[in-house]
Amino acid sequence: MVRPTSVAARDDARRQSLLDELIPLFHAEGFLVFSLEDLARRLGCSKSTLYVVAPSKEQIIQATVRESFRRSTDAVERRVAAEPDRGRRISVYLDAIAEELAPAGPTYFADLDAYEPAREVYRNNVRLAAQRVKELVEASGRRRLDPRFVGSVAGLVLEAIHRGAVEADTGLDDAAAFHQLAVLVDHATRTT
Repeated sequence: MVRPTSVAARDDARRQSLLDELIPLFHAEGFLVFSLEDLARRLGCSKSTLYVVAPSKEQIIQATVRESFRRSTDAVERRVAAEPDRGRRISVYLDAIAEELAPAGPTYFADLDAYEPAREVYRNNVRLAAQRVKELVEASGRRRLDPRFVGSVAGLVLEAIHRGAVEADTGLDDAAAFHQLAVLVDHATRTT
């Protein structure tokens, strides 16, 4: 007899394995183009297996986008925690975000913008990132600019990067724009 906890553990392991495959697929090709049949075929599983992730295509998309941002946030925060210089943590944070988002292509970002539930996940992460920049400025001891202002500006720029406005105006892709934001914030918050 299979114990319920081993079934739950097996399902969780399968769910994580599917997410491991869905995240890079979505980053590379977006997600709105896929039907459940397409996803099952690409992952080499049945549609019913996909339901381990979530009970519908829409919820599979949401779960995958959420998990992608969760994993990225964890990776970014590990990098920040490893930086001993509190002042450098601001640029480490923004550069780490750029590196985490680098695998996500333009179709992924277009789909994030086009699909309201995914767009809301992204917007929530932008709000959290702006708050985190504010916290990092406060913790840095750099008081040249108000941390609330820096966080707010960072949030506005992050949103503009997502919308493609920065790339349209400058030609910088998302990763390069995040790096430039890191340089700008680092420079602006340095004490003289």
